[in-house]
Amino acid sequence: MSVISYRQALHDALREEMLRDENVLLIGEEIGLFEGSYKITAGMLEEFGPKRVRDTPIAEEGFTGAAIGAAMVGLRPVVEIMTINFSLLALDQIVNHAAKIYGMFGGQARVPMVIRTPGGGGQQLGATHSQNIELYYAFVPGMKVVAPSTPADAKALMLAAMRDDDPVLVLENLALYNTTGEVPDDVKPAEIGRAKIAREGTDVTVVSYSRMATVALQAAERLAAEGIDVEVIDLMSLRPLDRDTVIGSVKKTSCAVVLEDDWLTYGIGAEIAATISDGAFDWLDAPVRRVAMAEVPMPYAKSLELAALPSLDDALNAIRETIDAVARRR
Repeated sequence: MSVISYRQALHDALREEMLRDENVLLIGEEIGLFEGSYKITAGMLEEFGPKRVRDTPIAEEGFTGAAIGAAMVGLRPVVEIMTINFSLLALDQIVNHAAKIYGMFGGQARVPMVIRTPGGGGQQLGATHSQNIELYYAFVPGMKVVAPSTPADAKALMLAAMRDDDPVLVLENLALYNTTGEVPDDVKPAEIGRAKIAREGTDVTVVSYSRMATVALQAAERLAAEGIDVEVIDLMSLRPLDRDTVIGSVKKTSCAVVLEDDWLTYGIGAEIAATISDGAFDWLDAPVRRVAMAEVPMPYAKSLELAALPSLDDALNAIRETIDAVARRR
């Protein structure tokens, strides 16, 4: 067991898989000589050479399309898009080609590719560089979308994504890159589509993913001192979505709070709330509460940016209010 950063865990997963499978190659802007905007690909060009670590022009639609073609003929490209905001420039390639080729061609061709991309606010990068738009891709049949919150999960899910025969978007979060955690020396690929019970509890279920899963655990530890036992579900995968784990937890606790970094309207939390309504309505003792960011383009000013993002205090208040609502009903 080693303690490493989220950033290092992603780097190690890429390197290990490139050593294991010669068909894996990296494609993206400034990932070679510059070693990536966030240094995930540090040392890769020197070790694997320019045929397997391909620097590209600033043309997301072009190099994503090239990766799709490479995947169709047997390679396993890992595309780095510098930020999820720039993936909008490749939206047609991702949604209308990568996600649909297997179904449209009757299974005669597959697209085993990975798209790595960070999102999230809190870095003063402005409204067009601080979005959480993972919903765009989780919405699309044919895509898989994973969102690790810890270094161990980042490595396990990246390994799984690179070995999957379908296109997988790996959502990273800028705020997580420097976080550290224990990572087993023999990490195995995770099962895409399986959520994790990050903390067991009996009083309330908190469902979250990516950065907000770490906030959920912080809230759970704080509330434990108040005698509130919080169960934390880290979704890990947004498509496929592990509905059974969520429903099973809510049947145990009888109430739920959903934490997410994206906008409330039409967000991931809305899907979780609907899932709970469909599968555990008769067990609910309080409405499902949702915590999300403000419905505004992300401000640049640090004070306003922090006010727009969901916080630990927001999570604590929502959980306490839910517990109070349950107590009143009982």
